Amino acid sequence: MTSKPTPTEAGHVPGGPGEPGGGLQAGLKNRHLTMIAIGGVIGAGLFVGSSSGIATAGPGILLSYALVGTLVVLVMRMLGEMSAANPTSGSFSAHADRALGRWAGFSIGWLYWFFWVVVLAVEATAGAKILEGWIPAVPQWGWALIVMIVLTATNLVSVGSYGEFEFWFAGIKVVAIGAFIVVGALAVFGVLPGVHSDKAGLDNLTGHGGFLPHGPGAILTGVLLVVFSFMGSEIATLAAGESEDPRRAVTKSTNSIIWRIAVFYLGSILVVVSLLPWDDASIAEKGSYVAALDSLGIAHAGQIMNFIVLTSVLSCLNSGLYTASRMAFSLGVRGDAPRAFARTTGRGVPMTAIVVSVLFGFLAVFFNYKYPDSVFLFLVNSSGAVALFVWLVICFSQLRMRKIIQREAPEKLIVKMWLYPYLTWATAALIVFVLGYMLTDTEHDGRETVLLSLLVAAVVLVIAVVRQKMGSRTAGAARDPETERAEVGV
Repeated sequence: MTSKPTPTEAGHVPGGPGEPGGGLQAGLKNRHLTMIAIGGVIGAGLFVGSSSGIATAGPGILLSYALVGTLVVLVMRMLGEMSAANPTSGSFSAHADRALGRWAGFSIGWLYWFFWVVVLAVEATAGAKILEGWIPAVPQWGWALIVMIVLTATNLVSVGSYGEFEFWFAGIKVVAIGAFIVVGALAVFGVLPGVHSDKAGLDNLTGHGGFLPHGPGAILTGVLLVVFSFMGSEIATLAAGESEDPRRAVTKSTNSIIWRIAVFYLGSILVVVSLLPWDDASIAEKGSYVAALDSLGIAHAGQIMNFIVLTSVLSCLNSGLYTASRMAFSLGVRGDAPRAFARTTGRGVPMTAIVVSVLFGFLAVFFNYKYPDSVFLFLVNSSGAVALFVWLVICFSQLRMRKIIQREAPEKLIVKMWLYPYLTWATAALIVFVLGYMLTDTEHDGRETVLLSLLVAAVVLVIAVVRQKMGSRTAGAARDPETERAEVGV
């Protein structure tokens, strides 16, 4: 039986509960964590980005999703092993700090924060476009401002309010995809009452040029197009540090990721490519899910999907701000960011970390409207490969952390990576292969994304190494042993 974690184990910093500086608080309920874990794998990219993947690989895009899904399952298993042993708001950054060195925790933490503040701008703009289409009286920039302010306020109130919003956002996504799969599957087998589609059928998987109309190489190209839609699976491990039973939350999230990816990604895409031929013009024109619904004659399919996409966008914004602020908080606790980032309100909210994160998000939104093809494009491309960097760091951290946990606290190995260390090394090799393959991709900006991301990563890494060699820390960042163990120990 797992005992209820102490505040220190939950990733809190020293201070009295409920007092300013008392650290993060266990404000997330089990239902919040469950829905955060489920919704974390359903990003807006699944709805709006799958059409390009289908056009590139045909029905073979299923293999692309399966390959990336397997990669994510393996990486999350490693992260689950480390986080179940030591739940913390810093998650993989804190684990890298302990396993690989301060330079690793600093570098990957700041790169991850950078990724999410750029995502804030991308998602705010995407949501604003939908809202402007419904209510054109408010300009697009106005809608972007409104959604950012509302979700910032939500995060500033308490972690419980974030959890409540995410519970409903994720719930809508889950119900929508579940309904889509059921309705689509009935239509494919010709048993949906009142609907007859002359295009639907499993023969769409092998017709129109075969299962791999563009050859086996298209599977890898498809991987490049879908890999980034999986980012967010790790959010549950960060949020677990603010739950009543972090180890149980992490274990449950880790064990359920296989069926979540199988159902929501593979299941829904299988329905799409079965309802319509992969080369149907409507998929590129309307988007894969809208085209699939339209083929069934469902009224207002476009607006239905716009509502679902908007929900996904708001969910991503909500979680993105939460995730960026908690990573900034963890960096502050470890002395890798201004100490003010580690201060919390009486409700356990890291206000400074949230405000700074959203200010950079607002700045990125400004660049999106003012310099979309220069500054903002650089921000997007230079953060694009961060997901793969994070996964690679998780692999190397787990290789070291397993030995540390076995030596210091073997009873905390509640979740174990399969076939350690061979499968860990194989996963790392696959990630490196994907990065290398991206360097050959000039058609979908894969090469530019990797090179710019490596440039930013190199800059951050140089700063980390210089700081470590100088032995300097942010002023006032001295930590007591309890805090050290809470953030990076076991």
